[in-house]
Amino acid sequence: MPTREAIQKEIADRKQSGQDDVRKRYLRKLSQVSRRDTVIYFSAYNLHFPFPVPPAALSVSQDDIQGFMAALHGLKSDSVDLILHSPGGSLEAAEQIVQYLRSKYKHIRAIIPQNAMSAATMIACAADEIVLGKHSAIGPIDPQMVIGGSPVPAHAILADFEQAKRDIAANPMLGALWGQRFAALPPGFLNLCQQTIDLSKQKVEKWLSDYMFQGKDAAKAKQIADWLGNFDEHRTHGRPIGYDLAHEKGLNVTRLESDQKLQEAVLSVYHATMVTFLSTQCLKIIENQHGKGHYVVAQLIMQPGVPGPMPVSPTQPTAPAPTAPVPPASVPLVPSPPAAPAAQAP
Repeated sequence: MPTREAIQKEIADRKQSGQDDVRKRYLRKLSQVSRRDTVIYFSAYNLHFPFPVPPAALSVSQDDIQGFMAALHGLKSDSVDLILHSPGGSLEAAEQIVQYLRSKYKHIRAIIPQNAMSAATMIACAADEIVLGKHSAIGPIDPQMVIGGSPVPAHAILADFEQAKRDIAANPMLGALWGQRFAALPPGFLNLCQQTIDLSKQKVEKWLSDYMFQGKDAAKAKQIADWLGNFDEHRTHGRPIGYDLAHEKGLNVTRLESDQKLQEAVLSVYHATMVTFLSTQCLKIIENQHGKGHYVVAQLIMQPGVPGPMPVSPTQPTAPAPTAPVPPASVPLVPSPPAAPAAQAP
């Protein structure tokens, strides 16, 4: 198996589009090894860029639905390997992606070469099987709510409210202090927090029951969904859950290392895709074994009154390859001004 450094050298020895050629070649080889349709859904998160990239540009979003439509178009198999590397994002987008994938495939294997967190964990739980390496991880599915542009665990907001009730019962003078803290929350926001927590668990429970356990163990599906959504146990939204713990809790997980050829093919695709991110302005790739798909590309531009470059992203799912020149249509990917709190995917 080539290392990331070896792949970087292989790309450097080729023409300008070498990173695309090499990535697509390894992706094609992976499909040949598995004899299944193969789709990568990779985000460039946890990488450092010389320009500001808002988290939303790297997250599971509604735009990804069009990306999956482009990547799955023309594929004929009834089984697919979905190679996931994502920090998560929109719960609603994750649900729509799952609906689309399950309408196309009878058997889905989610392969995680490093991390599939939050809403990406939810997508993995809609697979028939999850493949994890010794270094791989899924994560908790507790929802995050956006307040003032920053994600805050929904459980933490509800916990603060319960603490406020206890404090005020003990000392009514604290009511004014807690009132100031909750004044920025719109009506119904606490209920929204609870509803989002419940929905996250319900979706994962249903998907586990319908697909991974195929209706044979509904109790286990509920137990796992409740565990993945238990903020008090995980304590942090980014807690890595590896093979051993996932297996102990009852998920249908397989070790990537148990199939040497598959491991080498998967990690070669992973390294080649990471090199694509590091050597281009690409932020997200949804691509099949034929090299067709969707690419979110950051384009360095200068905006009046804005110091330094800002990334932009193509709006069309059939955008050119990551190294292609300026896309025909683009929208700015800059953080919005602080606004009223809003729901964020797990």
